[in-house]
Amino acid sequence: MKLEEKLWKTFNKALGQYQLIDEDDKILVGLSGGKDSLCLLEFLARRSKVHVPHFTVEALHVRMSTIHYKSNTTYLQSFCDRLGVPLHIITTSFTTTRPNAIATILDVATVPDGSPSGASPSGTGKQKPPCFLCSWQRRKQLFNLAQELGCTKIALGHHQDDLIHTALMNLTFQGQFSTMPAKLKMRKMPLTIIRPLCLCQESDIKAYAELQGYEKQLKLCPYEKTTNRTAASELFAHIQQLNTEARYCIWRALESEKKLVEY
Repeated sequence: MKLEEKLWKTFNKALGQYQLIDEDDKILVGLSGGKDSLCLLEFLARRSKVHVPHFTVEALHVRMSTIHYKSNTTYLQSFCDRLGVPLHIITTSFTTTRPNAIATILDVATVPDGSPSGASPSGTGKQKPPCFLCSWQRRKQLFNLAQELGCTKIALGHHQDDLIHTALMNLTFQGQFSTMPAKLKMRKMPLTIIRPLCLCQESDIKAYAELQGYEKQLKLCPYEKTTNRTAASELFAHIQQLNTEARYCIWRALESEKKLVEY
């Protein structure tokens, strides 16, 4: 099976299996500019032309002025134009003050440093790490714009490896078996977070991005190699060496414990 066909089939399987899209949905995609979000936007734009179910797609790219993290917005704009998807670009920043109360209201599920929203990694209310603050601020902008536009769903580009890594982080550092759900209905606002790439493997998306010629970001985040997610990725690679079926075993465990869909 060709790579594109494999990814497309897996993407559509996730849409149906977890009931991610409903008739007349208006979906806002978090477009970071990385391979995952570009692939997600491309597939959603393509799927929206099938007409069943009928839904529309828009995209948001958030630039963080307080982090030396560059993105080529000209490329992102042309990418969206080719797909016929409106692109919104917002520049924001974050401070080191604790956003716990607001994060709790927004139901920001699990963030890149592996700590749940509204709780510091040690449970002592210490200052949040940059990855938490950056993720929280980006999500805040997503939620705000989604409500302004009248969106019903927010789509994020997390793939199966991301969800498995998160499960390992939460198990190791939080003492709980959970992950970022494929579908999460917000409790405080009429929005649902969906992750349509949840069944896709990162290696396939990476290979597809290279075939499609996705432009890489100009400069990677200076904090991305210092988080627990990197350690979880290395741990998962080791587990797969012990058992080549480990991916599917962990996924079945998440499904059986009903961790992939939350209402």
